[in-house]
Amino acid sequence: MAAVYEDIKPDLDRVEEQLEAWSGSINPLTAEVSRYVLRKKGKRLRPALVLLASRLFKAEPGEQVFLASLVELIHTASLIHDDIIDKADVRRGEESVHAKWGPNVTVLLGDHLYIKSIGLALESRHDRIIHLLADVSARMIEGELDELAASGDLGISEERYLEIIDKKTAVLFVTCCRIGAILGRAPREDENALAEFGRSIGLGFQIVDDILDFTADERALGKPVMSDLAEGRVTLPLIHAFRGDGRPHRDRISGLVGRRAISGEDRAAVLEGLEANGSLDYAAALARRYAEGAVGVLGRFPESPTKGALIALARFIVDRNR
Repeated sequence: MAAVYEDIKPDLDRVEEQLEAWSGSINPLTAEVSRYVLRKKGKRLRPALVLLASRLFKAEPGEQVFLASLVELIHTASLIHDDIIDKADVRRGEESVHAKWGPNVTVLLGDHLYIKSIGLALESRHDRIIHLLADVSARMIEGELDELAASGDLGISEERYLEIIDKKTAVLFVTCCRIGAILGRAPREDENALAEFGRSIGLGFQIVDDILDFTADERALGKPVMSDLAEGRVTLPLIHAFRGDGRPHRDRISGLVGRRAISGEDRAAVLEGLEANGSLDYAAALARRYAEGAVGVLGRFPESPTKGALIALARFIVDRNR
């Protein structure tokens, strides 16, 4: 990732400064919790996409850092809501807001950051970007509701799963790409192509996240493994495995969906069942197809260091281990 971010590192550093500034508040509790959650750096993929997309179209200096920071604020708000829905104790290797301050503060902080994001968006000089940011916030919340409604549904189809992760995850990747294209005054055809790039890497990213929930090292992942299973979330590896009627392990895996306490023996049985059905390989292959499809979309653009960074980003997303 250091190589991917090399050219945009100064702007990403400015994103961190902007997020730090936004964490301030006259309310001491709001300031304390905001600083806590915004200093926990993730991969900053979404700000990087805004910055790289704007560079691809040679945008003049202007709102790039502001808007890159804003999409990270929206992403952070979504993670906080995730924590309260999932009752998660750990996020990015540290106590979650839910574990540290309780559900009431968590709900209010998530709402605060979403509303603050929309208010800040009104400062943009681009009406389309304001509408995009309002729309993406609503669609991400709708995706969360769809996922919650599907919790524990062992018969969920792959198509429905993809619809949910499109709203929950990929839509923000799409918006990041569109923002960069708008800042660069790209033709609508090029903007739409880059949006498709964003959708493909967003879907690939979430599929890999769902695979890592079964296979990752817990310390690298920054949260307990198989937490999706414990929360009743039926993701692509399980969907594929449940198609194998009569296969060994199916009934045992089904019995663990939504069970908060999953033993080491049970985890081993789940992995054995997924591997026996080829389910992890199936999901990984689909994620790679999305990543390579994203790379193919970039073929319409001339060679440049920025295009190379976007290609590297697409491939990093499916090769990562956390």
